[in-house]
Amino acid sequence: MTLAVDGVTKRYGGIIALEDVSLTVGAGEVVGLIGPNGAGKTTLFDIVSGVQAPSAGTVRLDGRAITTTSPERRARAGIRRTFQRVQLYGHLSVEDNILTATEWRGGGGGLLADLVGAPTRARRERERRARVASVMEAVGIADLAPLPAGSLPIGQARLVELARAVVDEPRVLLLDEPASGLADHEAERFAAQVARLRASDVAVVLVEHDVGFVMGQCDRVVVLDLGRVLAEGSPTEIQQHPAVRAAYLG
Repeated sequence: MTLAVDGVTKRYGGIIALEDVSLTVGAGEVVGLIGPNGAGKTTLFDIVSGVQAPSAGTVRLDGRAITTTSPERRARAGIRRTFQRVQLYGHLSVEDNILTATEWRGGGGGLLADLVGAPTRARRERERRARVASVMEAVGIADLAPLPAGSLPIGQARLVELARAVVDEPRVLLLDEPASGLADHEAERFAAQVARLRASDVAVVLVEHDVGFVMGQCDRVVVLDLGRVLAEGSPTEIQQHPAVRAAYLG
């Protein structure tokens, strides 16, 4: 499995946000994570991405424990995410927001190459901007490239955040409420990108309150309730599960 969460528990004093949660996501698989508000979904994303440390349990990427690895190292290893509240650099253009996700690879040659304007630097910059342009076109935001990200409505901002998360091809993508605020045509673009990621063997975990969106996109669905896994199965099995219907879908 690409991503494995084993027995993860998160406590805040006497409050248990997650209790003994286990989850696996394979390459090319889309797994939905649903549950009522306060079920622990975003906390689990924070633990997988390294923003928070678990009180107990292990996070593994391709079988290797990364529980104590920094968020930056996890991102560079291929774990990317979007956020429930969109987090863009409002003063930067849409194009430059997306470009920031590629900058960690460096330009080659160090400071000297910067000072002398080495041709390799210019070539890598062209390659990165070509990749950004390709992703913007695929997501349907190419015409927004020069606009400041802070000027965009929520639906377009979510598409920019998605483009930034996938421009440097991820291995694991965590999507937190991606359909919130999207118009129908924007949701269709988002769904098309999820399908492309699946075909590229990216492991996708999707947190979303729009149950129809989840059921239409996911291979499996995991239901959290009060920090515990209540049920796991195919979209059809989850829709028919009596405990899930009582706690969430009903």
